[in-house]
Amino acid sequence: MPTSPPVVTLTKTPPPRPPSVLRDTAFLRLWTGTTASGLATWALPFVLGLAVLDRTLSPTGLGLLLAARTAGFLLAVPVGGVLADRHSRRGVVLWSGLAAAGAAPLIAVGLGTSLPLMCVAAGVAGAGQGACRPAFQALTAEVVDADRRQQANAAMTLSVRVTTLTGPALTALLGTVLDIWALLVGIALLWLVAAFVPGAGTRGTPAAPRQHSAFFAEFADGIREARRHPWFLTTLGALTAVIATGYSATGVALPLVSRDRYETGVLLAAATTAYTAGALGGALLMARWRPRAQGWAALAGLAAYGFAPLSLVFPVHPVVVVAAYVVAGFGIELFNVPWFTATQREVAPDRLARVTSLDFMLSYGLAPLGLVLIAPAIDTFGPRPVLACCALVCFLAPALAALVPSARRFSAVR
Repeated sequence: MPTSPPVVTLTKTPPPRPPSVLRDTAFLRLWTGTTASGLATWALPFVLGLAVLDRTLSPTGLGLLLAARTAGFLLAVPVGGVLADRHSRRGVVLWSGLAAAGAAPLIAVGLGTSLPLMCVAAGVAGAGQGACRPAFQALTAEVVDADRRQQANAAMTLSVRVTTLTGPALTALLGTVLDIWALLVGIALLWLVAAFVPGAGTRGTPAAPRQHSAFFAEFADGIREARRHPWFLTTLGALTAVIATGYSATGVALPLVSRDRYETGVLLAAATTAYTAGALGGALLMARWRPRAQGWAALAGLAAYGFAPLSLVFPVHPVVVVAAYVVAGFGIELFNVPWFTATQREVAPDRLARVTSLDFMLSYGLAPLGLVLIAPAIDTFGPRPVLACCALVCFLAPALAALVPSARRFSAVR
């Protein structure tokens, strides 16, 4: 008796998931170097603060050193971006790390003897920090393939938040058993780790141009590349507005509100810790979540920072303030990870470091200006109207940036 042949059902096998970046030795080396540079960056102000406590440095001297470091950072960021696109990104990381490592012992030599020497060394330390930032971002695009860059950027931001949380506490703990000299030498060793541990990029290395143009011409070429991406320019404008208003306002107002309204410094510590905890949660989420409209999701996360200054406008329970800072920290990482990933994906590889340096120049560069302007504004108008205006800017700036069509996915390609 004839029988019908068996029915064979063909099932489509899903493609294998790419291995985690945490198993990639090249990325782990890059992550280690970035983490070391982050720890060194966060530790230096606290070490100098300890020098103020033991009276080897005056408060005025501390302000001059921090100003010199900021100036060095801002001057070196565009230079580092041009050099990282012109030469090896790995080489820029090496030499900028060596410069920052050499500056830390000079600060120790000048401590208590020569404030000008310390200011010069602090400027060199800031320059090393600024020059390596765009190189690290561009090197990530070389070391990690496109499918795993969001996970890699999430791991990088986790490193930033962990160093933010542990750096000051670790420095204070070591300060109980080590003197300022030893702590500054430790900072130099961290910069040596940042300089030597990362490996060379293996993917997407831009070909070196045959003939180099002048510095300003090459930097202007990076600006033209940024103008090719309307989502980048509008989002960078929103990020700059949020940092210059919301971030600066809470930095000035939170200590005042904690002292005057709640009569305790506990709120200041709790809100700062809550912000970092929220950011850690946001980074962990973005390591796996791939929203379809990633640009809108990122801008919504950026707008969430407005809850931080808004929570300080009215006399609410301290728990509300802490919750607002958790939301703000969570949202900022919902923004950061897609923002870095989209920039690495959309920008031309041979201009990536210059475009990234433009990001650092505006977003971080205008934060001190916001602090300078907001402090007298609070003295003149009071904290409530200033904080309300800053919260409004934090909500409106990302909303306006989201109106640009390419902002929906942080890409001009549909």
